Amino acid sequence: MSKIEQGELPVTIIKGGDEKRTIDFQELKQYRDLFFFLVWRDIKVLYAQTILGFAWAILNPFVQIIIFTIIFGKVAKLDTDGIPYVLFSTVAIIPWTYMSTAMLASSQSLVAGQNMLGKIYFPRLIFPLTAVLAKLVDFFIAMLLMVAVLWFYEIAPTWNLLLFPFLIVIMMCIPAGLGMWLSSLAIRFRDVKFAMAYVMSLLIYTAPILYSASSIPTEYRLLYSLNPIVAVIEGFRACFLGGAIPWEYILPGAITAVLIVITGARYFTKTEKLFVDVI
Repeated sequence: MSKIEQGELPVTIIKGGDEKRTIDFQELKQYRDLFFFLVWRDIKVLYAQTILGFAWAILNPFVQIIIFTIIFGKVAKLDTDGIPYVLFSTVAIIPWTYMSTAMLASSQSLVAGQNMLGKIYFPRLIFPLTAVLAKLVDFFIAMLLMVAVLWFYEIAPTWNLLLFPFLIVIMMCIPAGLGMWLSSLAIRFRDVKFAMAYVMSLLIYTAPILYSASSIPTEYRLLYSLNPIVAVIEGFRACFLGGAIPWEYILPGAITAVLIVITGARYFTKTEKLFVDVI
């Protein structure tokens, strides 16, 4: 008779998850300490052993704004609905930088943490969600750059600022949902890592980051509005620059973002039992 059968060692039984569930919030709550520890770890190591430290959070979007302003504002002279290009691009590039970096980190989170996967049990969903939360630190630091540009152009806040929390939720849903999809795929197909570089370079052209949404032909705007990145970018411009709130872009994009989260969570929970076998 083995020692376990004799009751000499404690036995922990981990039951398989329900594949039909979307997100087990109760289980995430039980492991909230580990969740916050991993987020804090990601924040601490983000700029460890760098000279500029958290200044990189501002430097990265700042360089993009300068380059885009020269190329698309001065040389190509793209239409910005009368908004100075520096202002036009700043309000868009900062949320885009968050979404793109969070999406990249989230997509590789399972591969990066594969050493932990086979050793202890905890909700695997913590991996892609950790990257989404940790990158928020960069985002809010970069917001200082946006505030400085708004102050320089003497843009006064309006009641549209009340939309900001709602836009933050949509903005986080995009890398969270896609991160769950892509991290599940990346653990099985390492091609995802290489494909992400191309996807990121193409995604920036699918939303009104470099150009105005008004330049999209009317017959294509409904289809265009289904892109949740469009909702975030147009929402940020209305939120900080004032004017009419573009609900025709925000509402369809918000619905798409929620659908991405739901389908991503369903796919993640359906495939997570295979993670340990394929690493």
